Amino acid sequence: MKEDFYIGWGTLALINAGIAQGKNRTGFNWFCLSLLLGPLATFILLFVEKRERSF
Repeated sequence: MKEDFYIGWGTLALINAGIAQGKNRTGFNWFCLSLLLGPLATFILLFVEKRERSF
């Protein structure tokens, strides 16, 4: 049962990294943040606006 929790938490972190990259943010940073905050990081990402590309 405990392994299922870790698999779900890791999957959520990967999903959050993908969402962050779609908003032009650093996927790795959001992956790490999601490992710590979990679903709270998902809610933060929902309300963060998309960044303009900077070259």
